[in-house]
Amino acid sequence: MQDYNEKRNYPRMAIECPASFQIVGGEGGGAIVKNLSGGGLLMWIDREIVADSEMKIEIKPVNDITPPMVAEVKVVRCMPAGGEKGSFAVACQIKRLLG
Repeated sequence: MQDYNEKRNYPRMAIECPASFQIVGGEGGGAIVKNLSGGGLLMWIDREIVADSEMKIEIKPVNDITPPMVAEVKVVRCMPAGGEKGSFAVACQIKRLLG
């Protein structure tokens, strides 16, 4: 049973994992994934991205035991990351896992 304060469908797992992203029809770059759940993720990047943008992301675990995760995601919101100048926190909904 879910705690009253947690209304998410999936629990969030805090991680600190490198990733790369490619905006559909646009640029790509590097990211750090800060948390991950069955339905979405939060990553920090060095630029602002418009809400509703779609992108492909590859999360690259630091150990060889866990394989990379590749997914198509949709940006839900993008805001300046707390306290780090030039960093943006990008919340994404996972649309589809790939391969």
